Amino acid sequence: MEFLLVRFTENQMLSGLQAVPFSLIYLAAMLDNLIIISLTILDQRLHTPMYFFLRHLSFLDLCLISTTVPKFILNCITFTESISYLGCVLQLFLVVLMAGSEIGILTVMSYDRYVAICHPLHYEAVMSKRACVLLMAVSWLNGGALGILYSTGTFSLNFCGSNKVHQFFCEVPAILKLTCSQERVTITISVAIGVCYAFSCLVCIVVSYVYIFSTVLKIPTRVNKSKAFSTCLPHLIVVGTFLLTGTVAYLKPASSEPSLLDLLVSMFYSVVPPTLNPVIYCLRNKDIKSALVKSCGVLKAIK
Repeated sequence: MEFLLVRFTENQMLSGLQAVPFSLIYLAAMLDNLIIISLTILDQRLHTPMYFFLRHLSFLDLCLISTTVPKFILNCITFTESISYLGCVLQLFLVVLMAGSEIGILTVMSYDRYVAICHPLHYEAVMSKRACVLLMAVSWLNGGALGILYSTGTFSLNFCGSNKVHQFFCEVPAILKLTCSQERVTITISVAIGVCYAFSCLVCIVVSYVYIFSTVLKIPTRVNKSKAFSTCLPHLIVVGTFLLTGTVAYLKPASSEPSLLDLLVSMFYSVVPPTLNPVIYCLRNKDIKSALVKSCGVLKAIK
């Protein structure tokens, strides 16, 4: 009927206190991503393909962190560990859906930068509104398909023994440790499909950036080189962290005992990217800064 999520401490007071940093992280992620979504909708200058994808990335980050962290905060405050069976199924489905869709969007963003830098004269024709919507829909559909495959494959197995999940949210590797089914064909196929999907996205991203950097190095002026690198390097950092930690979480050998590494790795792909993505993408972005200053000026004028 239910699963028990991991508890970091057996002290009720400390459990309540550990909810504070997670609450601050969650609020910061919510605020940063909502600001990006609002600015890219309200400011006409940000109605370009790059910011269209960035808006969807922020929305995905918002959904991803909202799927895991609020439940953990609530459990810390109420000093409980439980999550219902249906809640666990839904949480696992949404995490895989959001993570799969995010990998797709990060791949699309690398393609967008490739077209913008390597084929600037054809940019508007290639990255038309219709093409952007189609690429976004494909990313969401891929994420949804992975979510259905993973959740169906995981919860079609038989569970026996302990119902304690050694993770702060319902994650496939942690749930699989509780099953006593010998036949795992469905989930094995699902994981194989997920690995192929992530690897193909990684190949597309790497190829895109090989062409991007080869083109950037041919740019004569240092200012244009710096501008190109400043928009590409943060994207590579985000992609590398997200894919590396996700791969480690799902492909590393299963251990019978819970470890701090498992918790940290899962946190790095489920909590850290939604919190840091807005900072990484917008800290040095003049258009976002300008839009934010303009919005603040409008709010002051209204007051």
